Order: sequence, then structure tokens, then C-alpha cells
Amino acid sequence: MTEVREEAYAWPRRPAASRDVLLELLVHGAMPRSELAERLGLSRPTMTRLTRGLVEAGVLVEAETELRTALGRPSELLRVVPAAGHFVGVKLTGDHLYGVVTDLTASVVGTLDEPLTSTDVTSVLAQVADAVERLRRRHRRVMALGLTLAGTLRRDAGPAVVVESMFLRWADVPLEQLLVDATGLPSVVENDVQALTAAEHWFGAGAGLDSLAVVTVGAGIGCGLVVHGRLVRGAHGLPGQLGHVLVDPSGPVCDQGHRGCAAAYLMTAALLDHLTTPEGRPTFDEALARARAGDPAAVEVVDRAGYALGVVVGTVANVVDPQKVLLTGEGLPLHEVAAARFRDGLAATYASDPDRLVIDVQPFDFGEWARSAAALAIRSVVQGTA
Repeated sequence: MTEVREEAYAWPRRPAASRDVLLELLVHGAMPRSELAERLGLSRPTMTRLTRGLVEAGVLVEAETELRTALGRPSELLRVVPAAGHFVGVKLTGDHLYGVVTDLTASVVGTLDEPLTSTDVTSVLAQVADAVERLRRRHRRVMALGLTLAGTLRRDAGPAVVVESMFLRWADVPLEQLLVDATGLPSVVENDVQALTAAEHWFGAGAGLDSLAVVTVGAGIGCGLVVHGRLVRGAHGLPGQLGHVLVDPSGPVCDQGHRGCAAAYLMTAALLDHLTTPEGRPTFDEALARARAGDPAAVEVVDRAGYALGVVVGTVANVVDPQKVLLTGEGLPLHEVAAARFRDGLAATYASDPDRLVIDVQPFDFGEWARSAAALAIRSVVQGTA
């Protein structure tokens, strides 16, 4: 077994209150000590002591002054030092590895991507370890590794186990501990949609919001939720699943045998199946191009998918009433090509006025998914779970 390198744990060995201060500045940006104290319910002397320790550790820096209120004197702001630590994030698909290095603020400072040489667990671990080592040679003070994949995880108060990953064809893989052994880094593994949701809540489109719904569409239909400022985790380790939300009881059957569910319209494979002819099966881009050009068959299939996407978003919004719905995934162009039918599906489902709903469309690439894995590693260090 490879031992975790001691320097990976060297920072921040701080009490929970110090981590709370750092978290507040990471999520909400620079602010003066007085504002931090008020937000966290701490006394001024306690805040001074906590921030002094973080400044001495090189994690925070005293920055410029700024007038924060109409009355009073300008206040000196505290900022996070981005270079205080680096973090590796890896996103695995069924055939590819995407990697990034970020600083402490989750800004990407290095990338790599390469095809998987095999989906065998031992082979993937060796390839991840090699990729991590190459990234570490370029960036000092790498403190933790985050890895995400599509699948179901189990923790049982210990390192995460991949119960099932359909695209990699894995079952019951103790991946978190295997990564520690292979890389010597504190490692954390998470479902990719859950990690993306957490990353966007801390460092992205949902930063600082108390409620957020993330809907992803493509090879699958995923959902991540933030409620009362916290990522929602299911009781059985299952990621949010929206694929079997009913759209039309007389509609087509999905690959799991459910009639008229969202998956039967929205999943990329199902959408392309509807357009397959004896002459062949189009690619997703070809299907969209045909719809844009007015091809009747493609317009019908894409419009039905757009309507189903509206139903999915409306259903989530009904359940959670989020401040924002973040919509992403490789199937995202459906929202633009079938915009009118998306609005129809949303209006038919959402119980309130659709105009009140904030929908943030974000065309993330796989680099952003890898960044969310690095953000997962940042969270583990800041929260003291690494």
C-alpha cells in the first residue's frame, strides 16, 4: 500500500471555526473581518484570532480597503490566497479521462485529457495515477484528488465504494481507498452530477444560493439539489434520477420498459433510435442539423425531446422551488433547437408562472466536470474530511 504523503495533510490543520471562515470567503468573496464576524455569529476578538492564524499560514491575505456601507470608514478586506494549495480533479467517462489542476479558488491552472486504454479497474487506476503524477510535476503543493464518474456510490461511514457504474461496467469497486493507495494523495470519489452541483454551489453559477437544482441531459438524465444551502444526499447513495418522470402515458417505451417517460424522448441513444432508418443512424449533431433545416422526422423527434425536457425542469421546480435551475449536459442544444416546445412542456407542468423561474443554461464541457472533481477535493480539505 502506498502511504499518503505527509505534506498533503500539512494544511489546513485548523479548528472547525477557521474552516468556516475560509469557506465563507471562498463562496462569497473578499470581505472585512467585521462582516465575517457578523455572518458567522462570532465575536470580533475571536474573528481577529482566527483570521490571524489563516494569514500566518498563507491561506488568507489582507487586501485593499473598500467602503462597504454608506456610513463609516473603509474596511480592509480579507481574500483567499489562490496559490495556497492545488487540487487535482479527474472525470471518467466510459472511454475517456479528463483531468485538471485548480488552485484553492477552483480556478483551472492545468489540464489534460486522454482516452482510457481499458476500462479494467487495475488499468484505469494505473492510468489515473500516471495522469496525477504528470499534473503534480507541473504544480507544487497538490493537496488532494477528486474523481467523479456516472454511477452509484456507497460510503457506510468509510471510503466510498462504486456500487455500480454502467458506462465503465464496474460493480462493488472500493475506488476511494484504491486511489489513495495508487496516488498517495487524500482522495474523494463522488457521482459526477452530485459533484457538479456542489461545485456550482460553491464556485459557479449557484455560488451562495440557498437553493439550486442542476439538471443534466445527454446519455442520461441527472439531477442534483441544494436545499437550505446544503447538497441533498439520498438515503441509499443513489444520484438524482429524472429519466422516468412521466411525459405521455401513450408515448414510446424506454430501455427499462417504462412507457412515455422522459428517458424515452431525451436520452441521446433513444432520440437517435427514433431517427434510425435502413440507411443508417445519425449522430446527435446530424439529428439537430436536420431539425434546424426543417426535416419533418427530425423536427418531430427533437420537438418531443424539447417538450420532455420542459416537463422534467417543471417537475423539479415544483418539488424544490429553487432560486435557480442550472441546465447543462451534452444534450443541451435541445433547449435551443426546440425552445418553443421546451416552454410548452414547462408551462404544462410547472405549477406557478414559468416567468418566475430562473433557468441558467450552461454549456459545460468535460473540463468543467473535471473542475467539479477538483472542487470536491477542495471541499474535502476545507471541511476537514480529507
